[in-house]
Amino acid sequence: MNDLAILREHLVNLLTKAEAHIDVADELKNFPAQLRGSKPEGCPHTPWQLLEHMRIAQLDILRFSVDAKHESPQWPEGYWPKADSPPSDDAWDKSVRQFLHDLDEVCKLVRDSRHDLMAPIPHGSGQTLLREAMLVADHNAYHLGQIVLIRRMLQNR
Repeated sequence: MNDLAILREHLVNLLTKAEAHIDVADELKNFPAQLRGSKPEGCPHTPWQLLEHMRIAQLDILRFSVDAKHESPQWPEGYWPKADSPPSDDAWDKSVRQFLHDLDEVCKLVRDSRHDLMAPIPHGSGQTLLREAMLVADHNAYHLGQIVLIRRMLQNR
């Protein structure tokens, strides 16, 4: 296996595996329904708001990476849902499915050797696919950590 193939494998693992963090799919799919719209005192966001923020931001990064005509949402309001709670359990499940689908799409881009990880994205301002994949991994890990912390705080009340 060559160095770039190894790098691609490491990136996909960073995006998807629970190596240094908790497994994103397990945490989101099994998040307790009764806690999804709850917020511990002093906490700025609910798990629903964090999930939706992760989904929206990841989709924005994915679309930017492949579509020169993509327009990002307005910052910050376009990246955060207004409601504290999902309108239904189905809305949570749909958001989780979409998030995981888009994460899989990011991984497909990274795995595809036709995409140069280090080449500047033609319509960007110096961004590369490598940078965008690491940004997704970093952003998701940060907010997944918040979701886990909120769950633990709420379950220990």
